[in-house]
Amino acid sequence: MSSGRTNGSWVIWLTLVVALLLSVAPMPYSTGLGRPLWLAMVIAYWAIALPYRGAMAAAFVCSLILDVLSGTLLGQNGLPLILITFLVLSLQQRLRMFPLMQQSLVLMVILGIGQLVQLWLNTLTGNRPPTLLFLVPVPVSALLWPWVVIALQWMRRRFNVY
Repeated sequence: MSSGRTNGSWVIWLTLVVALLLSVAPMPYSTGLGRPLWLAMVIAYWAIALPYRGAMAAAFVCSLILDVLSGTLLGQNGLPLILITFLVLSLQQRLRMFPLMQQSLVLMVILGIGQLVQLWLNTLTGNRPPTLLFLVPVPVSALLWPWVVIALQWMRRRFNVY
């Protein structure tokens, strides 16, 4: 029999939708260069907190939606996001044990690898940025990581997501 309680899947998908909206929200060019990697951070959190809940599938679906919303080639955001999710899932046991600042440093390396893969894909499609400013979102995301974790932990506890 069902106990009538849900496992909070709607909370996970709501946070992913909010991250998608934050990823494509219009911003001025000067501040848009430092736009945090919201979707990667939210998927990384859920991959660390609930690794058995299909983080790879969520990364794939959300990356395709991000491609459509941002007007890039289908799959261009997919490979970096799936790589980030794979690396986070591979290190999930260790990342859970690290304090937030150490998690932030490890995540900065993982997001940096994702951005380098994104640069490689952009170069293949002929949209290579002229400078290294494409790496600015990595430290910005690492600085925001503790706040994202605190907010998503609060939501996870408040809505009993398991």
